[in-house]
Amino acid sequence: MKTTTYQIYTSISQLPDSWDPVAHDNAFLQTPYLKVLENAAPTNMKCFYIGIFQNTELAGVALSQYLDLNKLESFGERDKCLKTFIRNFIFKNFASHVLFLGNNMITGQNCYAFNKPIDLKTISDLLLECADEIKNYFKKQNITIHIISFKDFYQEYAQPLKKFGFQSIYEFNTQPNMVFELPTHWHNDEDYIKAFSKKYRDQYKRAQNKIKGIEIRELSLDEVIANEDRIYQLYRYVAKNAPFNTFFLDKHHFSSFKQQCGERFVLCGYFLNQKLVGFHTLLLNGNVLETYFLGYDDKIQKEKMLYLNMLYNMTKFGIDHKFRKIIFGRTALEIKSSIGAQPVVMSGFIYHTNKWINKLMPVIFPKLEPESVWQQRHPFK
Repeated sequence: MKTTTYQIYTSISQLPDSWDPVAHDNAFLQTPYLKVLENAAPTNMKCFYIGIFQNTELAGVALSQYLDLNKLESFGERDKCLKTFIRNFIFKNFASHVLFLGNNMITGQNCYAFNKPIDLKTISDLLLECADEIKNYFKKQNITIHIISFKDFYQEYAQPLKKFGFQSIYEFNTQPNMVFELPTHWHNDEDYIKAFSKKYRDQYKRAQNKIKGIEIRELSLDEVIANEDRIYQLYRYVAKNAPFNTFFLDKHHFSSFKQQCGERFVLCGYFLNQKLVGFHTLLLNGNVLETYFLGYDDKIQKEKMLYLNMLYNMTKFGIDHKFRKIIFGRTALEIKSSIGAQPVVMSGFIYHTNKWINKLMPVIFPKLEPESVWQQRHPFK
């Protein structure tokens, strides 16, 4: 009978040699990406890497992230209202030390990977045990973890987890993950454009006319480094104007990503009169294309419809390179649906380590989560 155990690591240098073969189905759990987190993580983040063993053989890997929200100068500056003020006050004082089992920086089920089948009861037990061990790690440093969250599970995983160790933990569904399942009969962007109804084909043509004069090209590592200050400036503008943030990327995050992941990481620049005015990024994750962070000059974005054109360009890349689907993530749900992405419900599980506050989680959490009101678009004939 196989015995399942785990080991928690605090450095990439400690990981077993078999780590990447076990994580081979998910680039967000492989060491090149994990090195990006280790070398250029947000300043308020610390990562933990979990090896799961059956007897002495590594059978699974997982990621955990600790966030200290006290180190954050802003949770997001777009929404100025009393509700936002109250929410920020509560986070600072009662929820500033947060532990995630999973990756808080991206959308999708990127918490763990296994190289062989393992039952969800064992997975739920392992995740809960790892959370307790990391919580105790911080307790020894006189740091109290306020909130523990298990992040992003598709419904076919979330429902069974609720039958086991997660049954008493509050389940939440925030904004859906926008996913574009690419039809296999689309071979190029012409097939994509032909599939639009007239209204959305006109939208596409209008966006293409607006972006004339913008040079769009993929940047090499040297070019990413040369444009690092400007890239970060554009990223910060978009990040600070989001409704809510729990981190800001390190200035060297994108160059570190390109250095570690090479051709699997694509940073595409948008230039006007040789000045960088926008960029988007992609990670090639097997047969899935993952959209990552982007940035833009707001004045140019409005004039040239940069964001919409970025969405079209990422979709074209996915079609041209034969990806099965594109993960567009949360935020900007309506415009993402207008280019073809569909909402996919994802669940998370969360609890407060103070049992009295935790009892109120079903009441408190919905009031803290920014409300999302949007209309899904249906762009195809």
